[in-house]
Amino acid sequence: MSELVQLLRQNAPIARIAEHLDGLTHEERRSALSTTTRAEQRALYAAASQAPPLTLDFFVPDGTPRRVAVHHEGRNSLPLPSTFRSFEKRFALPEDGSARLFGYNEGLTRPWIGPGFFVAVPTAGNPAWQERGAIVIDYFQVPDGPVPDGWPRVVPNSKGLQFFVYNGTRDFMRRVSKDVSIGAAFKGERSLDHYFTLCRSPSA
Repeated sequence: MSELVQLLRQNAPIARIAEHLDGLTHEERRSALSTTTRAEQRALYAAASQAPPLTLDFFVPDGTPRRVAVHHEGRNSLPLPSTFRSFEKRFALPEDGSARLFGYNEGLTRPWIGPGFFVAVPTAGNPAWQERGAIVIDYFQVPDGPVPDGWPRVVPNSKGLQFFVYNGTRDFMRRVSKDVSIGAAFKGERSLDHYFTLCRSPSA
């Protein structure tokens, strides 16, 4: 059992969990996060309600040029084979200077279900959303401007098989540590009780 899982099972405060994760190498963090079950990710999301709120520059650090992607390596709690539970969310600043991020999902399932484009925005001003997390990854929206070179063609989430995965969905994000965040998936306003962790790439 990893120390992270032990901390979660002991209901450790988020500050202690963050201290542990920040003391690991990137590969050690990824390995620790990969051991978490749905119940443990649920517990981590609950603990993260006490963490400082996220801001957009957590996902794309200050100084990153516009239309340059920052990768966050993910692990979800869906009932899938282990290989298919790993993915990346890739984020970039739009050219127009607005307070939002463009992004999509990369992984083994993209050829079948599509890229799942989204727009990430702060939840400030919507009290119900703020309770869920300070940043929402919103699949109701897709990029309406240029995206980084090499990204897939932008398509709406109502098109193709991704309709059944991304359409009508929002992920509410909370901070865990310096490089780690956790999201909870909602379909419309209904919690799906599915979670995922993200670990920012060290190249960011």
